[in-house]
Amino acid sequence: MFNISDNVTKVNLINRRLFIVTAAKILVFLGLSTRLYSLQVKDKNKYLTLSDKNRIRESKLPPIRGEFLDYFGKTIAGNNEVYQLHLIPEQVENFRYVSLRLKNILNMSERQFQRLLKKKNEVKPWDTIVVSDNLTWEQFSRVNSYLYELTGVKSVLSITRIYPHKEDFTHVLGYVSQANEKDVLENEDIKKKFVPGLRVGKTGLEKAFEKELLGENDIQRFEVNAYGKKINQIELQKGSKGKNIRLTIDTEIQKYCGELLKDRAGSICVMDIYTGEIIAMQSAPSFDPNLFLFGINQDDWQLIRNNPLKPLVNKTISGKYSPGSTIKPIVALSALENKIVSPQFTVKCEGKTEMYGQTYHCWKKKGHGFVSLKNAMKQSCDTYFYEIARRLGVDRLSETAKKFGLGERVFENLFFNEKKGLVPNTQWKKKALGSGWLLGETMITGIGQGYIQTTPIQLCLMTAQIANGGYKIYPKITVDTETNFLDKYEPLFTEKKNIKIIQDSIFSSTNEVMGTSYSSRINDPKYRFAGKTGTAQVKRITAEERELDLKTSEIPYEQRDHALYVAYGPTENPRYALSIIIEHGGSGGTTAAPMAKKLFKLIIDRHKLREEAKDNKFLDI
Repeated sequence: MFNISDNVTKVNLINRRLFIVTAAKILVFLGLSTRLYSLQVKDKNKYLTLSDKNRIRESKLPPIRGEFLDYFGKTIAGNNEVYQLHLIPEQVENFRYVSLRLKNILNMSERQFQRLLKKKNEVKPWDTIVVSDNLTWEQFSRVNSYLYELTGVKSVLSITRIYPHKEDFTHVLGYVSQANEKDVLENEDIKKKFVPGLRVGKTGLEKAFEKELLGENDIQRFEVNAYGKKINQIELQKGSKGKNIRLTIDTEIQKYCGELLKDRAGSICVMDIYTGEIIAMQSAPSFDPNLFLFGINQDDWQLIRNNPLKPLVNKTISGKYSPGSTIKPIVALSALENKIVSPQFTVKCEGKTEMYGQTYHCWKKKGHGFVSLKNAMKQSCDTYFYEIARRLGVDRLSETAKKFGLGERVFENLFFNEKKGLVPNTQWKKKALGSGWLLGETMITGIGQGYIQTTPIQLCLMTAQIANGGYKIYPKITVDTETNFLDKYEPLFTEKKNIKIIQDSIFSSTNEVMGTSYSSRINDPKYRFAGKTGTAQVKRITAEERELDLKTSEIPYEQRDHALYVAYGPTENPRYALSIIIEHGGSGGTTAAPMAKKLFKLIIDRHKLREEAKDNKFLDI
């Protein structure tokens, strides 16, 4: 018998199942639609980028480095075309076989061959390995004739650094070499633009101006297949060359300074006394920076490294020397400014003076007799300066010396290797050595010996500021550098007449009979200069040695005095200052001052050319 209740139950069951199935279909449909929307619309850019990453590969080319120009626009660090050989591992079917073929074609050493094999494991498969970055024309031609059988190998015409003046600018510009891990980690710009074989500044201005010089990479974009093999280039994004930087240096003067320093260790720097522009900054001995471009060989490196005259040291900014008698103008000025002495103050020099059981010698055994400030400066009488330093005290002397730029970095943080030197005072000794200052230490500081240490560039700045009438200047080595310091051109003196007294005294040292550099004078007013000699001891002289009174040539080289000279000119209308230091050169009057005589003629003769090249007028102070 048909039961209505059972039929109703069955219909309800069917309806419920239909509802569940339909609901499930709707949920699945909604899920699929949502996912599809997410893939197609919401995350379109994300998946497009991922897709492009699989499809497109980027390849950066080395950026072209900006050049250094001298004051007249001549290139002193430029770029040169070189023949390179590149290898892309992913395009090579048998890497070892191709490497062996290259070894034979290029006559590579076993070490070079092993280095090439090692490089493969250090780069991504699609990166470029620079097999050689400086092929000769013969090697380049030979490789090209075999390229048809060397898939993945490319001969490339590339750009690299060149220093046309070789060793003349080494200590100013520094040099570039291949970037290492430390360069990449320490410099974000290098990290961003790094490609295998990228050359970056290692020292000097090449390092200081890395950011400006680097330029932007050319970027090539390639379409690749599923195996990562390049199919075709789809875009080339052109980069840009780095900034050219024009220096204040005159190449002709810089080169001549190098000639004057030939076969010697030392420094010459020349500065404009109003603008602070560095005209020359030479350190000797030097070396050819081109040696480092493609990796210096062991023999050349050992020659440079083991040279006892230390060519790796930039003596102009890193060399620390006792200033000797070149400090005397500052000692005299400090004494006048602090009203310790008058220009008429006189001291009797008998060749030596006794103080608290110690004997302090003058360079002239028989003494200078009675000397005033001017005569003491002219003849560089040590006894006079012992006495005024004793009366002045080291703290007041230190204060004046620091005002004129001693004991501080001249270029602030431009050169990472610039030294501060040391201008001591009582507080320094207590803090550094834990003992009190002694009066005898003040006396020897007064003649530029003892703890005091200066760099050649500091002595040049000191002299420039005396020559310009006692006004603060900030040296600069690049034309475009702005030095808008608040104290620029501020007076460094209390009474202007004191600067004039010092200038007259320095003038007498070179241009009056009995002056210590009288034999190096120039009578022609066009070239006439004023200067102060210095002779700095490098060891304490024993009584026996003083009695022997040996000539410089009879003393072992490393025990000879350093020869110094600071000067400015022309005296009628001063414009340039210089400092010269010759390590173990003996007397400043016989070694350094004659160099200044030769150099001033060239400096003055080239002054008109500088004026014609200048765009802006000088500040009249």
